[in-house]
Amino acid sequence: MADRDQLEVDVLFVGAGPASLAGAIRLGQLAKAAGRELEILVIEKGGEIGNHAISGLVLDPRALDELVPGWRDENDAPVDAPVGNVDELWYLTATGRMKAPFAPPPLQNHGKYVASLQRVVKWMADKAEAAGAQVFPAFPGQELLWDGDRVIGVRTGDKGVGHDGAPKSNFEAGADILAKVVILGEGPRGTLAKQAIARLNLDAGKEPQVYATGVKELWKMPVGSVTAGSVYHTLGYPLSADTFGGGFIYCMADDIIDIGHVTGLDSKDPSMDPHNELQRMKAHPVIAKMLEGGEMIRYGAKAIPEGGFFAMPKLYGDGLLLVGDSGGFLNGMRLKGVHLAMKSGMLAAETVWEALLADRFDAAQLAAMATKFESSWAYTEMRTARNFHQGFHGGLIAGMLNASLGMITGGRGFGFKEKLPGEAGFERMERRGYKPTLSPRAPIDGKLTFDKLTDVYKSGAIHEEDQPCHLHVADTNICRDRCTVEYGNPCEYFCPAAVYEPMFNKVDGKVEGRLQINFTNCVHCKTCDIADPYQIITWVPPQGGEGPVYTGM
Repeated sequence: MADRDQLEVDVLFVGAGPASLAGAIRLGQLAKAAGRELEILVIEKGGEIGNHAISGLVLDPRALDELVPGWRDENDAPVDAPVGNVDELWYLTATGRMKAPFAPPPLQNHGKYVASLQRVVKWMADKAEAAGAQVFPAFPGQELLWDGDRVIGVRTGDKGVGHDGAPKSNFEAGADILAKVVILGEGPRGTLAKQAIARLNLDAGKEPQVYATGVKELWKMPVGSVTAGSVYHTLGYPLSADTFGGGFIYCMADDIIDIGHVTGLDSKDPSMDPHNELQRMKAHPVIAKMLEGGEMIRYGAKAIPEGGFFAMPKLYGDGLLLVGDSGGFLNGMRLKGVHLAMKSGMLAAETVWEALLADRFDAAQLAAMATKFESSWAYTEMRTARNFHQGFHGGLIAGMLNASLGMITGGRGFGFKEKLPGEAGFERMERRGYKPTLSPRAPIDGKLTFDKLTDVYKSGAIHEEDQPCHLHVADTNICRDRCTVEYGNPCEYFCPAAVYEPMFNKVDGKVEGRLQINFTNCVHCKTCDIADPYQIITWVPPQGGEGPVYTGM
């Protein structure tokens, strides 16, 4: 049994994203106003704050205006530019485009800002520390600590463990951090949130959460060629009409183009490949012309919770709150979640403050989180978009009609229904057999379009090879004996980082071989944990500080 350091704090936030950091700032503000000293700790798995922060971000400033009034006047305000006169929606055909006469209301971005999430969270971390919180990078939350069904803390991951699981000479046991309340803001499909939701049945009576994977690149363009604040969204090509998703092109400061593509993980096609869809999008004549003379400088990927209001888990338990993407705070209709994440963190802070005053941290006390959410603008926004994603199960045209209906009816779906049924993405995948017919592949030229390994290099991902694989496959025999012949090993396609390499062949009608897992390529997007049709892949954090480095992302 490893000797573990033990640290006691009042409140522990897990994950230094916009939700946790907004919560730490708000809680610090409340404590300072009351003249009370609190031990507030934020832990983050990335080696530096912001290393794992990625988003195609047009920032709605509503929550930030509440949290830090006057932030625009600060010299280091963390935005690139206000959205300008170019705010367009395009429908792409295979060779051309049709520009919408105006952007639909959910995609109108006047008063918003193009920004780098990495830069935003670094700025917020400084604000959190100024408010009295401690922010520790390179501390991944590995498992929840329990007293019965009450969360009492978090155990952080060990370091210096060999691939065989044995301690190496530099072994360092993770610490046990005890807290009155643990707030999970780990992003989508969080490791600890997944544990808590399963153990406490926080998803009972909820619709299944549905995800997409966003894949994006940063391009450095010739000096003076980019008008910062220009925003473009795309529908149509390269996706088939029955697959949810679309593209975005955001023009940033310093002649940077932020280009990405979102692909629904509820696609029926087992060969659907989010990375490939971005490369196909870039090869489109209109997009290729926009990128002429540029150089791709950074790459990354992230899962996005698209299920909406009815897929949000219960946000509280004994000693526990969920915020941000971990709680499903994302408006798919607006393509925005950062402002909702910030607001959720602020609501959690106000809930915890009341719990501290009452010296009660059970579920009955922390249920105030749900009450506060229901009386907030975040609730109104989430409800208005409550049936958005579900409408796309019938294809693009059906989804657009359903979204239009929702805008008119305050969120009701087809048939003016209050709630449309949802379905977990992996359940929609069709069994197409050994080596399914591939969806169209992008031509790779190394200048405009790139293979996965080239893009992984641009993500800055680094993992020490001599450590246990952080991608746990419960039974690789299923991969060989069932997945190969039923689905054709979709992990080879849906992973945007070439982590999974099925080395299977049919010999005399029998499948032989093994699954190679190149875990050092991992960009921490969680796609595999979500999209695997057998749900036997579990993503857990590797050693603290490892993974991608999302500078400017």
